[in-house]
Amino acid sequence: MPELPEVESLAAFLRERAVGHAFVRADITAISALKTYDPPVSAMVGLLIDDVQRHGKFLDISAQGVHLVIHLARAGWLRWKEEQNTGLVRPGKGPIALRTVLDDGSGFDLTEAGTQKKLAVYVVRDVNEVPGIARLGPDPFTLSLEDFGDILKRQGRVQLKGVLRNQSVIAGIGNAYSDEILHVAKMSPFKPASNLSEDELKTLYDAMRETLQDAVSRSAGLAVQDLKSEKKSGLRVHGRKGEKCPICGDIVREVSFADSSLQYCATCQTGGKPLADRRLSKLLK
Repeated sequence: MPELPEVESLAAFLRERAVGHAFVRADITAISALKTYDPPVSAMVGLLIDDVQRHGKFLDISAQGVHLVIHLARAGWLRWKEEQNTGLVRPGKGPIALRTVLDDGSGFDLTEAGTQKKLAVYVVRDVNEVPGIARLGPDPFTLSLEDFGDILKRQGRVQLKGVLRNQSVIAGIGNAYSDEILHVAKMSPFKPASNLSEDELKTLYDAMRETLQDAVSRSAGLAVQDLKSEKKSGLRVHGRKGEKCPICGDIVREVSFADSSLQYCATCQTGGKPLADRRLSKLLK
């Protein structure tokens, strides 16, 4: 799933390539992806793109007071073409959910792989009309250490992993970067959020900002098609079950849930004690 760094890079890419150009086509080919009906997608045609922003994991393409808002979900992606195919896409056929063409012949397709169709497209006059944006917590890059501490205290016994990836608490961090942040901070994903000392709070805050900023920096200037591979190559523990931890050399372990999993290093994060499968038992303290 694209998270804050990838969406930030997509926004930067589109600001460079698309701002100043007008939509000449905007065709929805997967009706399930479109979550709004007023204004219609066709309202984008003829409008000049004036800005592209990120809100958490949402991409916001603004065109003269109308916003094309995109959430790529788990398997969605934006595919940019300098010379966009102008042929019609048959609805329901293939991975393309939205095709756009700009006035210089470039454009992008939104695609979604797999059978779980969760990619979401909104056309709105106010971005806060998008429920997911209206519920977003603060952005990690705008949070002060003090505010971050207040947020964690309010979460009580909720585990750090869950707090970091809760979009209503902190916007933009998902499954992958929450694993990475906790590995950098050398903290268990199941540690209660309110149980941090002042030093631990500062360590986690710094790990969050440095991990995200490092990912954004690595992606800066890359072509859209290279962002996924850059993300994967930069991850230290997420998605690397069975590989060696790059810090201590221990084996990266995994805890599986019904629809997701987390990866961690026991030596770095849990005092050498493997975590129990949460489907079966509680955290081994």
